Amino acid sequence: MTIKVRKSIFTDILVLAPSRHIDDRGFFSESWNSRDMQVAGIQFNWVQENHSFSKSAGTIRGLHYQIPPHAQTKLVRCGRGSFKDIFVDIRMSSETYGQWGSEIISFDEGNQILVPEGFAHGFITLEPNTEIIYKCSDFYDPASEGTISYQDPDLSIDWGLSEKPTLVSPKDQNGLRFQDLISPFK
Repeated sequence: MTIKVRKSIFTDILVLAPSRHIDDRGFFSESWNSRDMQVAGIQFNWVQENHSFSKSAGTIRGLHYQIPPHAQTKLVRCGRGSFKDIFVDIRMSSETYGQWGSEIISFDEGNQILVPEGFAHGFITLEPNTEIIYKCSDFYDPASEGTISYQDPDLSIDWGLSEKPTLVSPKDQNGLRFQDLISPFK
């Protein structure tokens, strides 16, 4: 497998593009290969993989994080459709604390994004019937879960919406204001 790796606007957020072998049948790609990832300087022990399906374009999920000792690094890819991935730096000693960034992740491109612990994470679907698949470095732990409001006025995240989102869960609608976050990430 060949993999191209580039940094996003944050040096700790990596965008990965595994190679695809294309022929008349379609394509073949290794979405994860620990040996090749180690060569690229990426090494995590994934313990859980999640699969999310959103029926409608404009569905927002996030901004989620887990506090230590159950903080999660996530490797996120698209199984169908496309989405805008959003990440917010919540590491208090970071020069980019409170700043956000985004990347478009799509099935057609085959790209992935590595979001390390210390970032809140969310996304908005850009197409109907979008599937998101992501590996996690720690198990889901409801007692460690946190949510920052996707519409926080201090963050002013550009979700790319001209109208209200199609769907947002009550939990995500009632996320914390960023100014009220007491970040455990130093």
